[in-house]
Amino acid sequence: MAGARAAWLVALVAAPLIAAAPSPLAQREIAGLMDALSASGCEFQRNGSWYRAAEARRHLQRKYDYLLKRDLVDSAERFIELAASRSSMSGRAYRVRCPGREAQDAGPWFREKLEGIRASPPPVRRSS
Repeated sequence: MAGARAAWLVALVAAPLIAAAPSPLAQREIAGLMDALSASGCEFQRNGSWYRAAEARRHLQRKYDYLLKRDLVDSAERFIELAASRSSMSGRAYRVRCPGREAQDAGPWFREKLEGIRASPPPVRRSS
């Protein structure tokens, strides 16, 4: 566990050297990941306790806001890596448990959702 926490801290310290503000596309993808969690009907485990999707979204939003203020997240992948995969305090992996499915680590769950977002056609804008 100490190794995971140390790795996260190294990533956090090194992140300002490589990250910047997320592009509008990355912002939409991250919002899409949050929406996918909210709409999933799944539960989200952090530090051994299960939470409903709405509460998990609020937690992840706070982490995302923290990272944004420090220019530490510039892509949906960085959001998943730094905010949505594991506890920054304990280093423990977050888990997602959806109806009818086995619980799984949150990182792969969010990466799968990101693939779906990217595979979906962009919304059509209609001119007024």
